[in-house]
Amino acid sequence: MNFETIEYAVRDRVASVTLARPEVRNAFDERAIRELTEVFSGLADSPGARVLVLTGKGSAFCAGADLSWMGKMRNYTYEENLEDANALAEMLRILYELPIPTIAAVNGPAIGGGNGLVAACDIAVAADTAFFSLSEVKIGLVPACIGPYVLGRIGLKAARELFLTGERIGADRALREGLVNAVVPAERLQERVQEYVRMLVTSGPEALRMSKSLVQNLDGMDLDDAGPYTAEMIARLRISDEAQEGMAAFFEKRPPRWLPEE
Repeated sequence: MNFETIEYAVRDRVASVTLARPEVRNAFDERAIRELTEVFSGLADSPGARVLVLTGKGSAFCAGADLSWMGKMRNYTYEENLEDANALAEMLRILYELPIPTIAAVNGPAIGGGNGLVAACDIAVAADTAFFSLSEVKIGLVPACIGPYVLGRIGLKAARELFLTGERIGADRALREGLVNAVVPAERLQERVQEYVRMLVTSGPEALRMSKSLVQNLDGMDLDDAGPYTAEMIARLRISDEAQEGMAAFFEKRPPRWLPEE
């Protein structure tokens, strides 16, 4: 596939998506949103990819909305703005609901909407040189489409502060607030990401998919519903081919057949 705003490849069961507009710090516009939507949608049904790694080219992760794109928005009608915003919301939702594990390798600043990409991933690893800002309020806007994902990561207390102030925070505070899962020296970013990748590709592919579903569905579910839901899930999984193979491999002290070939 040929893209103008991203680089995409699948190697050794790992899909790599790189935001590739370093001249504008990997800011996204309507084309980038379309291309990301196309790739993420395809990954949902791809048997060859077991993990997605999302990162930025150059010194930035993602600077949010492209300035020239924002300039055009000023002349959009309400209906045109709604269509535009729905496209962004849909792209983030597809990323969030991907059945395979997703890792954000935050190689540099994540500004505005760039934080939505970070928060929609399952795991986020940041370089210690990265910084983060929900800066929309500084230009009279709000972090609307990215809000559900950022709020889900950092919680109400931090969201009330950072949504309102637009304050720039460093990687260490992003870690404390829960926006990212790990912070490492910039030169070790890819090494740490690969450590996560190795952990993920050695697990059962269907178990990973169901674990993602479990987390998303349990969020906000009351115990009356959670009990039957979880019991049915584990009962169904225990008799699945993957679980039968995994348990057999464990008792026979051999690698399960889903492991990547060396």
